[in-house]
Amino acid sequence: MISAKVKSKIESLMTRYPRKESALMPALMLVQKEKKNNLSKADIEEVAKLVGVTDAKAFGVATFYTMYNVEKKVGAYHLQVDTNLPATLAGAKKILAHLEKKLGIKAGETTADGMFTLTEVECLASCGTCPVIQVNDTYYENLTVKKVDALIESLKKGEMPDNKTASHWGSTCKVLLKNRGVKDATKLAVYKKNGGYTALGKALTMAPEAIIAEVKESGLKGRGGAGFPTGTKWGFLPKNNTKPVYLVCNADEGEPGTYKDRQIMEYDPHLLIEGMAIAARALGSKLGFIYIRGEFDWIADILETAIEEAKKDGQLKEFDIIVHRGAGAYVCGEETALIESIEGKRGQPRMKPPFPAAQGLYACPTIVNNVETFASVPFIVEKGAAEFKKFGPAESAGFRIFGISGNVNKPGTYEYPMGVSFNELIEAAGGVDGKLKAAIVGGLSVAILTADELKDLKMDYASCAAKGTALGSAGIMVINDQWSIPELALRAMKFYAHESCGKCTPCKEGSKMTVRALQKIVSGQGTKEDLANVERLVGTIKGLTLCPVGEAFSVPIRAMVEKFRPEFEALIK
Repeated sequence: MISAKVKSKIESLMTRYPRKESALMPALMLVQKEKKNNLSKADIEEVAKLVGVTDAKAFGVATFYTMYNVEKKVGAYHLQVDTNLPATLAGAKKILAHLEKKLGIKAGETTADGMFTLTEVECLASCGTCPVIQVNDTYYENLTVKKVDALIESLKKGEMPDNKTASHWGSTCKVLLKNRGVKDATKLAVYKKNGGYTALGKALTMAPEAIIAEVKESGLKGRGGAGFPTGTKWGFLPKNNTKPVYLVCNADEGEPGTYKDRQIMEYDPHLLIEGMAIAARALGSKLGFIYIRGEFDWIADILETAIEEAKKDGQLKEFDIIVHRGAGAYVCGEETALIESIEGKRGQPRMKPPFPAAQGLYACPTIVNNVETFASVPFIVEKGAAEFKKFGPAESAGFRIFGISGNVNKPGTYEYPMGVSFNELIEAAGGVDGKLKAAIVGGLSVAILTADELKDLKMDYASCAAKGTALGSAGIMVINDQWSIPELALRAMKFYAHESCGKCTPCKEGSKMTVRALQKIVSGQGTKEDLANVERLVGTIKGLTLCPVGEAFSVPIRAMVEKFRPEFEALIK
């Protein structure tokens, strides 16, 4: 039975959403936490009855997202070790192997006393502070074998140790990371003291059309990965619309190598809120959503506290924001899958058209933008488009947070103007640890570049495209000459196979087939036919899927094979 306290919380949640079934996901998570990290069939049926959906729908949702532990006994401490590419480059496999030996279990198993469950998981957006272990809802970062031993001993005593850690960051622009390092920067008083909400005050005196025009003039492109012009997207809302307009912030941040949005939400939440409030004024929206990945539980709390502060201060008089927590699904970074998830469904992409601007959340006009995109809006409104365009080249205006991970001496987040050189960023990150072999510069889904290709690279849209890659999410993973590209290709491919939502056969089956072929090659059992199959699959799947996930793995794997073919061929029998 669900306790009266949790039932009350669920009922309160339902009143906040335009449709109560949107409360299904947070309701399931509330119950799971109450039931010590486990969800039974009876729990799911009880939640379904409360929220007003069928048992089948609730069970379908609970079994789609990886963070729900359905009929799966999880220990008192769930140790989730990130081994995705940035974590692997930082030594996560050594941490996992050590834990397996220390606890006497393999990944996916629970100790006999029920205290520890060990799980190997995908990217936790802790790329610059890897290795990382998520213990239940708490991140422990910058881990070493010695720190892991201390963590386990503390947990055995029933104590969750302090999880504070240091991280590297820097800014030459002083906009998106302006308040990074400032004491109590998440508090409203500090944000306002440093000029916060000045732009919103100005926006409230402007006509909505004038705000859109200023954003369009600035040349701001979406910072989530696609780089679509923000002002143009805002202009797609239908004219003479009589339905509510919804504003959605994509804070799912699941792209391996990407952890820039976390910096804004965790350390300067009011910047995001102000940007959304300005956009709401421009677009006539009364309700917005921040869709945040479920693993960012503590950051969601920070955002909710900041929203309440802003409300009490009168900053959100005609606009409200709901923080909607995801539950583990990379595909929800795609805007229509994200919308489905907010609606309380499995996060699977929709057919387009219709596009969200015409028919999105609850079949109403909806604008979806990334965290960094919204956070750039206050500067544009306060200072003007001309000032924004002083940062970066004409076709790539503005500033960006570059998340640098992998084999560098100071992995971290660095805010620079667009068009900064790759070499300058690496210098800011303390230089390469070892000899540079390659880098992936826009999140895992873009083509890898060799050391020679990186020598004169400028970090903007046009320059990256000229090199045959993409700026994407500006997540830079640096690889030294100690790594095998075939092994990294296999680890990357396992991620995409794991995260395929299963809706499209080319993605669902093609990703698995590619993994099997790469496994044979990496294990020394592969043939020329296996390598040919990898090339055939990644050359065919691109363009055949509903969402970009098929292309997301086709592009990087194809580039790895083409640019490092001798390494693959050397492993073939």
